[in-house]
Amino acid sequence: MTESACRVCGKALPRPDGRPGRASVYCSAACRQKAYRTRRTGGADAVHDLISDIERRVKSLAPERPEPFYAEVRALSSSVGRLRGIARVAADATRSTAPAAPDSVTPVVTESVTPVVTESVTPDAVTNPLRDGDEIDFAALVEPHRRELQVHCYRMVGSYDDSEDLVQETLLKAWRNRDGFEGRASLRTWLYTIATNACLDFLRRNERRPQRYVPSPVPPSNDVTAPPFLPWLQPFPDDPETAAETAETLEVVFLAAVQHLPPKQRAVLIMRDVLGWPAADTAEALDLTVASVNSALQRARPALRERLPERRDAWARGTDPSKAERALIDRYMKAAVDGDMAAMTAMLREDVRITMPPNPLWFGGRDAIIGMLSQTFDPSSPAYIGRWRHLPARANGQLALGGYVQRPGTRVYRAQVMDVLRIEDGLIAEITSFEPHLFPAFGLPLTLTD
Repeated sequence: MTESACRVCGKALPRPDGRPGRASVYCSAACRQKAYRTRRTGGADAVHDLISDIERRVKSLAPERPEPFYAEVRALSSSVGRLRGIARVAADATRSTAPAAPDSVTPVVTESVTPVVTESVTPDAVTNPLRDGDEIDFAALVEPHRRELQVHCYRMVGSYDDSEDLVQETLLKAWRNRDGFEGRASLRTWLYTIATNACLDFLRRNERRPQRYVPSPVPPSNDVTAPPFLPWLQPFPDDPETAAETAETLEVVFLAAVQHLPPKQRAVLIMRDVLGWPAADTAEALDLTVASVNSALQRARPALRERLPERRDAWARGTDPSKAERALIDRYMKAAVDGDMAAMTAMLREDVRITMPPNPLWFGGRDAIIGMLSQTFDPSSPAYIGRWRHLPARANGQLALGGYVQRPGTRVYRAQVMDVLRIEDGLIAEITSFEPHLFPAFGLPLTLTD
């Protein structure tokens, strides 16, 4: 359901014009720009303004009108979430007195990189509150960058859990070393530099190499082979505000391909080709020469292309799912509830593949997969696991499903698996199935009832 009120002024949003794409959450360009300035400037004043805005919205809630009430509560929850993030950063900064990790291979980062993006504030508007303000000032300034920093860390390490820890480490390092920020470049650039080096330190301490899957318990059909096994790979929940901008470089196959690059090459490729940093800025951030950066990029690009699907341009659009894709998901959910194997078969490509990180299990080929699934959906089979229900979600710029199972003899559906789907030519080409502990990060409950 779409929001009905502008996030800035509270006025009614214009009616959708029927065109595809994400609906606007602002009533005008002026409100969109005001929201951008508020996110970028931060500061204690912005925190007080946010609290006042939440208070205004709470007082205007009208439960008697269910649909507008739902839209207003969704908008309110976004503001409360941002306030909670600011409070969390401030609380962590208050508790943070320990020095940086002694085994860090990167120096304390000070501001010396030229701006990548021209900010809409003067340097003093950020530098003074960051260096001289208290924890709340600091948190209000850096918290708007948390999401994009976590996306960056996620691209580097491929794990949602680790990216949460790394963005937290980044903000704590920024707090401890805030005196080194001199405003010669943007706060965003400074934070990205800290985050990148934190990821490189993490990858040095936690060496991760692609492995091989064990033989499939069901012989694969259609000559399908197993991909490399990346046990640390996890899904990442989409942010409706930025999904179109980040979808292509968050897709599971892109993340999996990036994980094969050596850490420094990975950092260079992400900073140059994803973030669009100039070679000189990338070299400065990574303590490399420009020649080394260019050399690393020349090696990383062909290595990445070798591991991406040949027809990636056919499905990596970075846009909202089409009506046909949404209809496919609806049919998939219904087929799972009904245990309809014929309908399920019609939705899968012949060379479809299922992988299940961190478990070393995989299944390849439509015939093999349907043969395996038919047993788990058949109440008379010893392999029957129970009744299924699904809730739709969005992960890594792709359609996803949160799967729940009601075990025989129970009344509750419990979170079982998060399936991220890759669709090609109207059929499911790949399903990456993840463990269910991340359901809350996707706004999904861990249990359902009839």
